[in-house]
Amino acid sequence: MVAYFPHGFERYLSGGLLIGCGVALLFITTGRLGGASTFFSAIWGYLLRAPFFQQPLLRDSRGWRVRYALGMVLGGGLMLLLGLAQPHTALPAWKLLLGGLLVGFGARLGGGCTSGHGICGMASLSWGSLLIVLTFLATAIVTAQLFTFWGL
Repeated sequence: MVAYFPHGFERYLSGGLLIGCGVALLFITTGRLGGASTFFSAIWGYLLRAPFFQQPLLRDSRGWRVRYALGMVLGGGLMLLLGLAQPHTALPAWKLLLGGLLVGFGARLGGGCTSGHGICGMASLSWGSLLIVLTFLATAIVTAQLFTFWGL
């Protein structure tokens, strides 16, 4: 177990519990699921007039989606200030950018992201979300293996 969690498992457990409580609170107070990728689609509606970005579901929910995303960013900042997070990564910027683009494309293709499907969808016992999460995981494993094999 030490090999998988060299700094202990407590931070992962506490992070998972906080995320779970956050999406549960969002659902209880608003009846909405807490996926992060829809935030980006809703925000693009401010800049792009394409019909997809102007649909009422996205346009009418921008306010709470902005607050939700801001809460995630401020929560991460608070963790840094408290010394509970490690901001360092050894990855070069191009890998982070490429990874972000691929994740964004996959989230759009899959109709949601890991927070929407992996947390809310799985908690709702959605078979579709289970299939999408398994696809996310399989793709991530294959990608990591290929990057390791090619030495990237």
